[in-house]
Amino acid sequence: MTLIDIGANLTHSSYDADRDAVLARAAAQGVCQMIVTGSDAQESASAIALAHAHPCRLFATVGLHPHHAAHFDYVLSSQLTELAQDPAVVAIGECGLDYHRNFSPREAQLVAFRAQLELAVVSGKPVFLHLRDAQEDFMGVMREYASRISRGVAHCFTGQLQDMQQCLDLGLYIGITGWICDERRGAHLLEAVRYIPSDRLMIETDAPYLLPRTLRPRPASRRNEPGYLPEVLRVIAHARGESVEECAALTTANARRFFSLPDIKLQ
Repeated sequence: MTLIDIGANLTHSSYDADRDAVLARAAAQGVCQMIVTGSDAQESASAIALAHAHPCRLFATVGLHPHHAAHFDYVLSSQLTELAQDPAVVAIGECGLDYHRNFSPREAQLVAFRAQLELAVVSGKPVFLHLRDAQEDFMGVMREYASRISRGVAHCFTGQLQDMQQCLDLGLYIGITGWICDERRGAHLLEAVRYIPSDRLMIETDAPYLLPRTLRPRPASRRNEPGYLPEVLRVIAHARGESVEECAALTTANARRFFSLPDIKLQ
C-alpha cells in the first residue's frame, strides 16, 4: 500500500533537528511521495530545495498564504513567478482566502489570490487552495478562473457539505486532513466525505499541524508528521464504507494524476 501526502509543511522549523528521520518514518508507513507546501517566497524556495534533495519523492508548491497577503507586491510577485518555473514545482499556492483570522486585510487577500490564479493560468500548473470562512468571496473568484486553470484542490477542507458541493461543482478536488479525526470540530466531515467522488478525493497531513486525535497510542509530541497519514486514511475509509486498501489506491491515483507525479515504489 502506497500513499501520497499532498500537503506537508516540511520546511517548518520543528523538523530542523530530525527531518531525515521524519522522512524515514513516513516511508516506513508507505508514504511514498509528499508535496511540500510553500506559503511565502522563502518557504517556497526552501520547499524547492528539499524537493531537489529528494528527487521523485518530494515536490513543492510555490505561493503566498492569505495570512501573508499584506506583503504582496510587484517584487514578491516576480519572485513567485521565477520560483514557479522550477521543475520540482507541481502547483501554485498555498493561495486563497482566510476570513477566520484576517491576518491580512480582505482586499489584500483578494489581490494576492487573483494574482496567483493568474500565475497558475500562465504556468499551466494546478492550484493548491486555502479556504476558511470566506466561501462567498472564494467562490466568486474561483468562478472567474475555473475555466482557465488546469486543476485545483481545496486543501485541508473543513467546511460544510454545501460548501464542499460548491467546490465540487467547479471541478475542484478535495483534500482531507486529520481535521476529520477531531470529534470536537470535524465530526461533520465524517458524513460530508462520503459525497466526494472517488476521482476527486485526496489526503494530507498538513504537518506539523492537525495531529489526528484518534491516533492510538497517542504520540508524546503534538507535532504531526507525514508518517501519521495512514490514520487519516483509516478514518476516511471507514466513513466512506471502503476498505483501507481501496481508499489508498484511489487517493494515491488521484494525487499522482493531479500533480503529474512519477510512479515510484518504496524500497
